[in-house]
Amino acid sequence: MADVAGLHRIIEPEVQQLGYELVRVCMIGGSSDPTLQVMAERPDTRQLDLSDCERISRRLSDMLDLCDPIDSSYRLEVSSPGIDRPLTRLKDFSDWAGHEARITLAEPLEGDRRQYSGTLQGIEDETVKLVDKSGEAHALPFSAIASAKLVLTDKLIQATAPLSTEGAEQIETVEE
Repeated sequence: MADVAGLHRIIEPEVQQLGYELVRVCMIGGSSDPTLQVMAERPDTRQLDLSDCERISRRLSDMLDLCDPIDSSYRLEVSSPGIDRPLTRLKDFSDWAGHEARITLAEPLEGDRRQYSGTLQGIEDETVKLVDKSGEAHALPFSAIASAKLVLTDKLIQATAPLSTEGAEQIETVEE
């Protein structure tokens, strides 16, 4: 199994050197189809286009071939975080305040509760603030969060509209 934290440490400077921010590094697909998934974004738009993905992929592919940090064969997948993006950094919870999120804790907090859903209220020190649908406020330690992601809503769609929709109305057909 690959050392994901170690991969993150060697991938992040490469991604930053190209002018992007690293969102997440993880191994998916299990042993039958191991895939190194790298999510990144432009700091100014929080998006990537295909040429950005190609640029990052080529840079990482060359670097990973040289240092060979993964024992077995694998696929490299570079993508943007997408609209219902994972929230992996403390700043994500602040940046996306006002939007709905689902948060899962590594261990239960407040009795036996591990799952929280509601509107992000930002952060205070190392604590993520969230208000659920009943209006109850929750303060969740960032270090206790196992996973979190934005929930797809009309408000989120509006906030993450593509920079350009040029060509979106054109459909190409290929005849065989």
